[in-house]
Amino acid sequence: QVHMVESGGGLVQPGGSLRLSCSASGFIFSVNFMGWYRQAPGKEREWVALITIPGITNYKDAVKGRFTISRDNAKNTMYLQMNSLKPEDTAVYYCNSFPGRREYWGQGTQVTVSS
Repeated sequence: QVHMVESGGGLVQPGGSLRLSCSASGFIFSVNFMGWYRQAPGKEREWVALITIPGITNYKDAVKGRFTISRDNAKNTMYLQMNSLKPEDTAVYYCNSFPGRREYWGQGTQVTVSS
């Protein structure tokens, strides 16, 4: 059974940074396409970033140049470095395979960008 756990969220001022982490039991990141997703209040969950098996990355236009997805194969952990955060980045952030599988959704980690 796959259990994904997101961490690293919090309250940050506009322009600040956070690094999210994702770990998983029963799942190997390095042999799967992986993604970060987010869900803002009152909105549907959306894709934010992905990393392919060889490490190619792609991003939603709204976060390009500000967010960086990465993966540490030795630790079986995935990260999302978020810089220059904006209030519109406020959401619960999730990790999952790409495309996301229903049975893999975890609890997510809350990111709030506010002054």
